[in-house]
Amino acid sequence: MTKIFETPLYPYTRSPDQDVSRIRHPVVVIGAGPVGLAAAIDLAQQDVPVIVLDDNDKVSFGSRAICFAKRPLEILDRLGCGDPMVNKGVTWNTGKVFFGKRETYKFDLQADAGHKRPAFINLQQYYLEEYLVNRVRELEAEGKPIEIRGRNKVSAIARHDDQVTLEIDTPEGPYNLEAEWLIACDGANSPTRRMLGFDFVGRIFEDNFLIADVIMEADFPSERWFWFDPPFNKGQSALLHKQPDGVWRIDLQLGWDIDIEREKRPENVIPRLRAMLGEDARFDLEWVSIYTFQCRRMENFRHGRVLFAGDSAHQVSPFGARGANSGLQDTDNLIWKLKLVLDGKAPDTLLDTYDAERVYGAEENILNSSRSTDFITPKSDISRIFRDAVLDLAEQHEFARPLVNSGRLSVPCVYDGSSLNTPDETTLPEDTRPGAPALDAPLADFWLLDALGNHFQLLAIGTDAPDFLDVDGIRVETLRVAPGESPTFDDRYLGEKSSAIYLMRPDQHVAARWVEYDEAAVRNAVLRATAQA
Repeated sequence: MTKIFETPLYPYTRSPDQDVSRIRHPVVVIGAGPVGLAAAIDLAQQDVPVIVLDDNDKVSFGSRAICFAKRPLEILDRLGCGDPMVNKGVTWNTGKVFFGKRETYKFDLQADAGHKRPAFINLQQYYLEEYLVNRVRELEAEGKPIEIRGRNKVSAIARHDDQVTLEIDTPEGPYNLEAEWLIACDGANSPTRRMLGFDFVGRIFEDNFLIADVIMEADFPSERWFWFDPPFNKGQSALLHKQPDGVWRIDLQLGWDIDIEREKRPENVIPRLRAMLGEDARFDLEWVSIYTFQCRRMENFRHGRVLFAGDSAHQVSPFGARGANSGLQDTDNLIWKLKLVLDGKAPDTLLDTYDAERVYGAEENILNSSRSTDFITPKSDISRIFRDAVLDLAEQHEFARPLVNSGRLSVPCVYDGSSLNTPDETTLPEDTRPGAPALDAPLADFWLLDALGNHFQLLAIGTDAPDFLDVDGIRVETLRVAPGESPTFDDRYLGEKSSAIYLMRPDQHVAARWVEYDEAAVRNAVLRATAQA
């Protein structure tokens, strides 16, 4: 594992751009973390030239984001990285909550039958970054227009009406670039955000948590264990998660008034871990960090030709796995819109809907993350009394269990109320309404989501529709599924109806639906879904 941290995956090489006064690229991405690489891969798969700039040349040190939900795994499938993630990751469905020494609550996140991907996997972020870089190399070998430039640090940015100009420092000196569009994916401490004078709004909670990645042999099951007021961390909380390679993630609440650098020293971390794991436990520390709960976002994710995604746009506390999972949903929402704008098939106001839809998603995450944080770390005596009463009651009484909040786990964002949705007048199933991501289902020879994505499609079920439709240069292809082919599919897309037509966006979200084909309605829905009606 040390090797993966130390080996440059995209070492610095001199670019021809450094030998010209200035050159313009359609899209430049700042940040070669999971969100930036996902954005770049999505663009390259659709033949949009993209440059990724990063001041590093390696994967991130430490596990960082580890918990990946089903919807982001489905997005990674579309990007060509889903299989290595699931093959390497630890699949888990069960979570247990302890109060003191007692188990008070247990939940099962097993997804309904009929999904290709599991509810959650645990996998260190450095593996995801490695798989994404490997995918970049595959695309380069296929001749796709994508490039990562390591040790290229953006030192200055200027916004203009028709471009963004960048000054970039390298080991061989500075050079300049122009970008028609800039996507900032440079993390929670985003230099891009700072250079442009933007900031977050929201809450910083007065609490700190220690993260320790521990390598050990242990017979704990592959479950999420969360403790309130455990005997080994009295008055605080703790979390245990299993990762691949015998690595275990441990989170320990420390409180607010601490010396962060002192608490990160091994001589202070190890006694805390021994108190939790037992004096005889044998383990090695791989990585230690301390984080502060933050639930904040930029007021807007679009600023002219600069678009922010991932942690550079929003931050949430880590309990709930809403950080990296949300960032991947950002790029999933953004890239198809940017592609249409670059191709001249949609107005650039379509990108305003990236801001609207993903701010909506960020607000949903911040609300859930804030509620979790308030439950985990009560801010008053009465809040603590309430929390402890809920935990006591949950052990014996079903009604109290939904109130237990050790982190509301990541769920797909449904863009209810989006201006891109066609108003729905059907009585088709609620879970596949306009704005919702498509639900996977097994069909005769393939999984549904493997056949959806990257362009507009009609999903025709038990009713006729043309093979394709051209709507002002936007090609809409038809995927036909016969009723009765899959009971799971019928339940999710037909309900009590015998036929249906779904208009699917390139990001696999439902844009509109009807019980039978109507060409005029479909054309209007495509125009609406591309901000042209």
